[in-house]
Amino acid sequence: MRTLLKASCVIGYDAQTRSHVYWRDGEVVFSGDTIEFVGRHFPGHVDRSIDYGHAVISPGLIDLDALGDIDSGVLGVDNGSKIDNGRLWSADYIRRGPVDAYTAEEEIFKYRYAFTHLIRNGITTALPITSMYYRQWAEHYDEFAGVAAVAGELGIRAYLGPCYMSGTTIATQERSLGQLWDEPRGLAGLDAALRFFNDFDGAHGGLVRGLFAPDRIETCTPALLARTAAASAELNAPVRLHCCQSAYEFETVLRLRGDTPLGWLEQLGLLNDRAVLPHGIYLSGHPAVTGTGDADWHRLVDSGATIAHCPEVFVRTGEALDSFGRYQAAGINLGLGTDTWPPDLLQNMRTGLYAARLMEKSATRTTMADLFNAATLGGAKALRRDDIGRLTPGAQADIVVFDLTAPHLGPIFDPLKNLFLAGRGTDCRASYIAGRCVMQDFEVNGVDMAGLQVQADRQFEKLLANQSARRFDDAQAQPLVQPVFPWA
Repeated sequence: MRTLLKASCVIGYDAQTRSHVYWRDGEVVFSGDTIEFVGRHFPGHVDRSIDYGHAVISPGLIDLDALGDIDSGVLGVDNGSKIDNGRLWSADYIRRGPVDAYTAEEEIFKYRYAFTHLIRNGITTALPITSMYYRQWAEHYDEFAGVAAVAGELGIRAYLGPCYMSGTTIATQERSLGQLWDEPRGLAGLDAALRFFNDFDGAHGGLVRGLFAPDRIETCTPALLARTAAASAELNAPVRLHCCQSAYEFETVLRLRGDTPLGWLEQLGLLNDRAVLPHGIYLSGHPAVTGTGDADWHRLVDSGATIAHCPEVFVRTGEALDSFGRYQAAGINLGLGTDTWPPDLLQNMRTGLYAARLMEKSATRTTMADLFNAATLGGAKALRRDDIGRLTPGAQADIVVFDLTAPHLGPIFDPLKNLFLAGRGTDCRASYIAGRCVMQDFEVNGVDMAGLQVQADRQFEKLLANQSARRFDDAQAQPLVQPVFPWA
């Protein structure tokens, strides 16, 4: 079936300039999973035509660190120290024995909830991330077989692989940060990830692709990452590894491995164009770390690796990438991620733009186009694909429609500027992924949103109970959530 979509603005792609362009009163035509035409006045026959009126037809957004969870990170906002509030495993909790907060069915549900909201926010390609803190350890093969089934059912394009780790950061009995190690468990997790890749890469008509997802660089041993590097090279598969995201991580890796995080990745053969690295902030020379000089900067520039920039989650705690514009000007590939609730890349574009301008003390070095490119073309480059993140003949029909009629957008003077300044992800009205309509008129197909929320609320209570249990014994009676104002 050949479908024509029309709107007052289409964001097409000019192959000659390798950039997005506006089409006024534009059209996008696709057959099956492939775009045939972008422009005006398509001359051929179409089987159906949908006019979205005053709207923006856009390439689907790519989330390189997509919230795949019922988010627990929000509990770290103005809620006391993560050592005392149970965000980390306490020594007392470890002594009692870690447990899973959710049943196997509830683990699958959290992905259904998250994928639904990613689609609802205009995200068509996702690399999901979840918290390991309320797990007994890490993720499982059988669990991810179920996650792949949910992705296929909802129709989202997902890069999947069970997270694995050799250790976790804990709160020691002395109320300081430490590491708990179990390398055999980590290596078994990698074996499960390899099995999943071999069984599911390309599943559900190509919507599901495999990746390797070791948890954090400071919670991995040399053997685990060396084997990950070998698997990635053999299978030509992406590796998503949280790296350069905190001063604690930097100093821990420097102490344990004798090199900076990026230096260690380089030694292991993991710093290359298959690497997707959230968050890329703490390099040598950063004022918060002891490593000096610009060696990390040159490593990053020369590597071809992608930084998955997640501005919202860091700005909440007063942190930011020192200069989005500097990274971009140096040729470092930048993509975007959500990493927290809400799973809204428009909001992250806006926050990223404002944070960059504050850090750079300039209103021109980083532009709206730069952030939009990161959420589309940058994400596609990270996955080494030239058939997503753009609307052009031959590309995958991953297409979203942002409505421009909502009052909160104000008078429309430039479609993307209005969305940047006042829009939100839920202005997304329709979504097509690989040519399949997965959302129409703000409703994700086949999803009871009210029922979904009831179950999410129920599971969040279990998450709260698990976090409370992770605290030290002498903190058990204290309220977990500190209200903004005291209750009357």
